[in-house]
Amino acid sequence: MTLSLFLHLLSVVVWVGGMFFAYMALRPVAASVLEPPQRLTLWAGVFGKFFPWVWASVALILASGLHMFMAFGATAAPHYVLTMFALGVAMMAIFAHVFFAPYGRLKRAVAAQDWKAGGAALGQIRKLIGINLSLGLLTIAVVFLGRAFG
Repeated sequence: MTLSLFLHLLSVVVWVGGMFFAYMALRPVAASVLEPPQRLTLWAGVFGKFFPWVWASVALILASGLHMFMAFGATAAPHYVLTMFALGVAMMAIFAHVFFAPYGRLKRAVAAQDWKAGGAALGQIRKLIGINLSLGLLTIAVVFLGRAFG
């Protein structure tokens, strides 16, 4: 159980921490100092390095979470655990959409130097990562407040 919890928390830190850094630090600076060709090329490269880590994190979060969930027994899991599971699955679905739809469009647009299409794809990614970041922070709050007051 300790190994599952460690892998779960480590994966959450990688995923949510990466989104926080990208959204709150890298995005504002890139938007203010880079022109669209450089900015879109940067983001395509950043996502190309970050998204494999997210896929690994998603797999570990799901596997370790299900392992710990089974230890509770399906009917004995606290409400905050069920809420965490639901929010986590929603986040995973949003990430999968980002990866397979707007990220693919961003890569194709950058390769074709279609900066308008790339900007549109990046705008959609930004919104969805903002939603996922909010859900990730909410999930962390639910777990810790649920454990404290549940």
